[in-house]
Amino acid sequence: MTDEAPDYFQPEHGLVVTHLLIVRDVDRSREFYRDVLGATVVRDRRPAVLRLHNSYLVLNDEGGPTDDKPTVTARAPADPDTLSGALNIRVTDVRAVYELWRSRGGEFLTEPKDHGMEIRCYLRDPDGYLIELGQGTGILAEMGRPVPG
Repeated sequence: MTDEAPDYFQPEHGLVVTHLLIVRDVDRSREFYRDVLGATVVRDRRPAVLRLHNSYLVLNDEGGPTDDKPTVTARAPADPDTLSGALNIRVTDVRAVYELWRSRGGEFLTEPKDHGMEIRCYLRDPDGYLIELGQGTGILAEMGRPVPG
């Protein structure tokens, strides 16, 4: 797997999947994803677009309906303890990334926990979005793939 993402604005093969997050403060969220997770800012605002390894995050303000979604209101999560979606990031060394992101100011709910099939832990972004950081272990063995160190 490569860390390079396709061009967000002109995909080579016609499609790029991104994750849109509605946030209360685009600048604060952009800085979190850049400074803690190491994302690269592609566009500063309206919306902010960040490349995170082989994917993209789009950060946009809360707001009312628009002409192309006339009944939809965009809001950041009202309750960070109610999960309706999460950013799921897989790495080859969860403990190393956990330590790196903690050193950059990331606040995790717990340290990485081994659940047999994977080792995982969670942190929140400034708006309360849950980010799962995980490393496949048992699932890799089950699939006949080498398990990292």
